Amino acid sequence: MGLRKNYGKVVALRGVDLTIERGEFFTLLGPSGSGKTTLLRLIGGFERPDAGTIELGGRDVTYMPPYGRDVNTVFQDYALFPHMTVIENVEYGLRVRGVPKRERRRRAELAIDMVRLSGLGDRKPGELSGGQRQRVALARAIVNEPDVLLLDEPLGALDLKLRQEMQIELKSVQREVGITFVYVTHDQEEALSMSDRIAILNNGQIEQVGDPISLYERPLTDFVAGFVGVSNLIERDGRHVTIRPEKIQLLAGDASASPELHVESGVIRDVVYVGVLTRYVIDLDAGGELVVVRQNDEEPTRALASRGSRTRIAWRPDQVYAIHQQVGSPASHDER
Repeated sequence: MGLRKNYGKVVALRGVDLTIERGEFFTLLGPSGSGKTTLLRLIGGFERPDAGTIELGGRDVTYMPPYGRDVNTVFQDYALFPHMTVIENVEYGLRVRGVPKRERRRRAELAIDMVRLSGLGDRKPGELSGGQRQRVALARAIVNEPDVLLLDEPLGALDLKLRQEMQIELKSVQREVGITFVYVTHDQEEALSMSDRIAILNNGQIEQVGDPISLYERPLTDFVAGFVGVSNLIERDGRHVTIRPEKIQLLAGDASASPELHVESGVIRDVVYVGVLTRYVIDLDAGGELVVVRQNDEEPTRALASRGSRTRIAWRPDQVYAIHQQVGSPASHDER
């Protein structure tokens, strides 16, 4: 609580208060330099805070070394021993702790099965794909049965398709073993798809904590609205509001709108085809611009031809959310 950390004149953390529940998949999300990796390193004992305290399971571990905490870490570079086989890598932590050979082999084989690497125990890391090496690193961490597993952008080196597959695998493993996962990423989609709760960091402070739906649907600051997905920020009726692109309807021709909808007009400044979606950028007559997305369920060349034409758009008033909190205000930290 109240964690502060400076590196010379650079302020990495500015007084962070955060509670993570046992068994959660909890993600620290933010851009580069936001403080998320520093916070993870403080939890793991790799750095010491300049101020504040860290408790794990009700025990003050602020000044304990990493080996004195019931915590394991999975890094982006895997940190596997290249001269050891898969099963030897997974067994390593148990061997250091003096676990008998038969017991550590049993536990290592269970961990390897859990990450779906059965039959690969005799291979060396150099004989495995990037995704398989990531699974070995995960097995090596969970075999020690820590209270908390720290994961520092562990999927960052993988290609998009493999990242998506591993996201599913990680969440599945976490549910199965019941270990608290604290996960660092700058990828918003990754955080939304995997997490029970997310803390969004910016400039060394927490902007907002909540479950994925509350963060996406009810952002409390401009930063959260713009960083978690794509959002439109506009001024209407003296309010600073946000609305997501997929909530906005494009009205065809002179089609009438339902009376409960808020309707505005403007000019389609740009149209961008992105495969499954088409993105429209609209300059509003009332001021400001909005991004609107539509599923490509018809001929996309028609959409591209609409660039420069006038249009009307509509949304339900309850789909607009007012931005009313600033970073650091108490209410902006947690929505449970």
